[in-house]
Amino acid sequence: MVVAIGFEGSANKLGVGIIRHEGDQVDILANVRDTYITPPGEGFLPRETAEHHRECILAVTKQAFKDANMTPDDIDVICFTKGPGMGAPLTSVAVVARTLSLLWKKPLVGVNHCIGHIEMGRQVTKAKHPVVLYVSGGNTQVIAYSQNRYRIFGETLDIAIGNCLDRFARVLNLSNDPSPGYNIEQMAKKGTKFIPLPYVVKGMDMSFSGILSHIELLAKEQLPKGEVTREDLCYSLQETLFAMLVEVTERAMAHVESTEVLLVGGVGCNIRLQEMMGDMAAQRDAAVCAMDDSFCIDNGIMIAHAGMLAYKTGFTTPLEESTCTQRFRTDEVYIAWRDD
Repeated sequence: MVVAIGFEGSANKLGVGIIRHEGDQVDILANVRDTYITPPGEGFLPRETAEHHRECILAVTKQAFKDANMTPDDIDVICFTKGPGMGAPLTSVAVVARTLSLLWKKPLVGVNHCIGHIEMGRQVTKAKHPVVLYVSGGNTQVIAYSQNRYRIFGETLDIAIGNCLDRFARVLNLSNDPSPGYNIEQMAKKGTKFIPLPYVVKGMDMSFSGILSHIELLAKEQLPKGEVTREDLCYSLQETLFAMLVEVTERAMAHVESTEVLLVGGVGCNIRLQEMMGDMAAQRDAAVCAMDDSFCIDNGIMIAHAGMLAYKTGFTTPLEESTCTQRFRTDEVYIAWRDD
């Protein structure tokens, strides 16, 4: 039996999770999260986000131990997000992980944030050999496993899809509670008129920045005149962006002959994206593996789980190498715990 605690703080979500592995049995003992929410029309800046994490992390950690009914003596390994993400928030959380590693004399494991999402998704949904669509505020990638690496088949050429949605929510002055993307999703459900937008797929890659510029201009020029509604703009943006994701994901599924698509990352919670992906998968006799917000959105349990998988292969991160990096690609990580 091995117990791990995971610390996640790569963006505006601070998460602490405790997980137990006993043979093939995986038990989630605690999954606590606190989100830094800014006023409508504003994004979150690195410095203020790091301050939030520093202020909340002790309370969140104590709550995780309370939920798990454990003490630091029960922990075998401490896992933290090494990257990718925002520098200041990453570092503020890594400092806590390093400090606790020294205080409690526990080994440390640095985890790739993207790998955390994928492995948690595989664990929760029991997907075997899926094409992974990783969609969040900072990442947009189409991924499949091959020869001990998660290979990137397609990705964004500029901004992430979640960033595109969040920035348009700021244009409309939508609330950031619980998240701007969620509020766009709710508004899109009321849309009735589809407004054509640029559709930018280049091979297996996608571009979202031009679409954002175009719809920002539409909102600025046509909303005041009543020529379009906020609901129709949200509806049209979602439909266009998600159609691009479905197209690229389907090509990847055909290429690797997969019958599963796994949705991970915060945007993976979107019900409309799950519906559109489901329609495509049904035509291919395939299945969509999706999760709710407790696992899709950044959380500490995914870091604990991925770190535990690495730790059980003998991997640890020496203190002098426990730095953070804002750029840490998914395919840089050697997946020693898979041999299929």
